[in-house]
Amino acid sequence: MLRFLLPRVAQSLLVVFGVLIIVFLMLHLVPGDPAQVLFGDAPVPKEQVEAVRHALGLDLPLHVQLERYVRRTLAGDLGRSLKTNRPVAGDLARAIPLTAELAVAAMLLAIAGGVVFGITSATSHNTWLDSGVSTVALLGISFPTFWTGLLLIWIFSIKLEWFPITGQHSLRHLVLPAITLGWYAGAIIARLVRSGMLEVLRQDYVRTARAKGVTEPRVLVWHALRNALIPVITVAGIQFGTLLGGTVVVETVFARDGVGRMLVLAILQKDFPSVQGAVLILALAYTFSNLIADLSYGFIDPRIHYT
Repeated sequence: MLRFLLPRVAQSLLVVFGVLIIVFLMLHLVPGDPAQVLFGDAPVPKEQVEAVRHALGLDLPLHVQLERYVRRTLAGDLGRSLKTNRPVAGDLARAIPLTAELAVAAMLLAIAGGVVFGITSATSHNTWLDSGVSTVALLGISFPTFWTGLLLIWIFSIKLEWFPITGQHSLRHLVLPAITLGWYAGAIIARLVRSGMLEVLRQDYVRTARAKGVTEPRVLVWHALRNALIPVITVAGIQFGTLLGGTVVVETVFARDGVGRMLVLAILQKDFPSVQGAVLILALAYTFSNLIADLSYGFIDPRIHYT
């Protein structure tokens, strides 16, 4: 297990490090002066702006800035926001629970809904129920996330008044954002479970189990679904990373103060430390979710061994 785990952890850390370097370089290619952010739109003398640039180290050569940034990050110092002067780590500490809550809720909905609808579609092959599930899955894949969010707000918040439009302090505030974020992943999982179940149900060992008198629910869950779930784990790990990226849109649409919305505001305000801190958290979460998915294979399929 360790021989498998250590290289994967090292690869994940290299990916995160590469993302940080790329983001750092891209931010320094963006037009505009971050030092000017501190003054807003107010006219200030050029000397004062240069003094701020010097205090922030923005007048140093790019490779020196990069070295200082890497050293601080490895030491756990993410700097201070250029806009609020608060520690970025503190802002992230307040934003991460909201984003984690949304992403986990969306992923649970996606997995539960995807598995249930996938099984329903496979066991009702070539019926109206199969067509209905496939249509819902196709819509989930086709609709842009922001459009899905606005549509759900219009139907369930404005017309029916079942759920609040914005907020983050109760489960009612979480329902629409979680559905918006999880619909795409749930549609992917449903289609994957359907195709996997249809293939597995044709196998000889499934027919043998039925011939031995094994009940249909046990055949579906123990024999068919367990084998069909192996590719689902891969997709779930990847889709969780996609969900984290989707929080940027969903948190903006529903005005949730998570990491995604923090990233959007930081980009608009040219708040470099906040952008870098938010990207670091999202990159770590993405690579960690994929690592967990890799390790889960052995628990689902005993034929897979890590050596």
